[in-house]
Amino acid sequence: MTWTVGFDLDMTLIDSRPGVVRAIDTLAAEFDLPLSGSAFADRLGPPLATLLVEAGAPESLVPDLITRYRALYPALVPTIPPMPGAQAALAAIEARRGRVLVVTGKHAPLARMHIDELGWRIDHLVGDLWSADKAAALREQRADLFVGDHIGDMRGARAADILAVGISTGPCTADELRAAGADVVLADLTEFPGWLAAEFGAVPAC
Repeated sequence: MTWTVGFDLDMTLIDSRPGVVRAIDTLAAEFDLPLSGSAFADRLGPPLATLLVEAGAPESLVPDLITRYRALYPALVPTIPPMPGAQAALAAIEARRGRVLVVTGKHAPLARMHIDELGWRIDHLVGDLWSADKAAALREQRADLFVGDHIGDMRGARAADILAVGISTGPCTADELRAAGADVVLADLTEFPGWLAAEFGAVPAC
């Protein structure tokens, strides 16, 4: 039987805040809009279009803003660091001969860029999905659990009827993650290998 663990990307596996700040601030200057990169970075999770509209960008400009953001991002974004414990979390799944799935609201090519830069082995990546819409990819890939930092991630796991693991490293508190359906909440991914061993037993012998 194949065992699959799904992860969100931004603020779950990677700290993309520095890149988002730089790209949004550049976008704001080009379009002469009062957008704040730091404000965006504090609210990562929802789709870019949603964040732009909530920040006051004219809806008529949103398609152009998204196109330009995606063009700017690869050149502007510095090397993105992994979140604490991300490498060990992925290694713990590999040790159990599991599959790693990434389901993210981030545009898929930009998500792939970061994954490749970090040299991670990811079995399947699905981008441009948010909240309960993540459930379709989780079901299609037969994920057994989903790990994320946002209430939207917990809603995706609940909609897919799989174990929801919250990581309180993003904009949502532990209480908010639990209220959205988290079965367990960890402080960060450094706790994930230990939780995995406690929940599913020792790593099988070779």
